Amino acid sequence: MTDPLDACGITDPLAVDAAAVLTGMYAAEAEYLAAGGPGEASFDLLAPFFAPDVVLHQAAALPYCGTWRGHAGMERFFLAMSRAWESFDMEEQEFLVTGETTVVLTQVRARARASGRELAFPILQTLKVKDGQIAEVRPFYWDTAAIAAACALPAERV
Repeated sequence: MTDPLDACGITDPLAVDAAAVLTGMYAAEAEYLAAGGPGEASFDLLAPFFAPDVVLHQAAALPYCGTWRGHAGMERFFLAMSRAWESFDMEEQEFLVTGETTVVLTQVRARARASGRELAFPILQTLKVKDGQIAEVRPFYWDTAAIAAACALPAERV
């Protein structure tokens, strides 16, 4: 079987390390979610991939907005995501790795828990990998307004 890193033509040792960390993390995330995710599965599946002081920045318009810090923050983030999304499938990913910085373009298909609406959208993330762990994540969503609208609770009827 061909190593996916070889197939991508990644030869820089820092880039190979970052790509290996990210492919491992995405596989662990899929296993975590398949096992029931927040409240059901142990975050221990994901913890080794994140630095203890990891920082995740989410856009202010999203239902899971804010800056999430450390492993406890990441656990709370995954819980907030699971409250917003019934399903969140990363269907296709492309990686650009340069040293400690990685850019990941992910095509997502998700179903909002509040409205039942299904959306397909891209997310572009920049990630910093230091000492073999993810230290910082900055996702950029194509249309935060559409995501916020899909995830909003329907207005109460009087």
